[in-house]
Amino acid sequence: MSSGSNSGGLMSSAGLVRYFDTQDRNAISMDPKTVLAFCVLFGVFVQILSLTVA
Repeated sequence: MSSGSNSGGLMSSAGLVRYFDTQDRNAISMDPKTVLAFCVLFGVFVQILSLTVA
């Protein structure tokens, strides 16, 4: 095998690093604790609904 056949890995991922490294000012930013609290409360809500309906 020649050394040039497998040399595109690092260059092909450079665009992805640049794309994901930028911060969009229009994007919604939420605290991870808020998301976790919402998921826990939603799970409790579903459990309460399943006990009252069934």
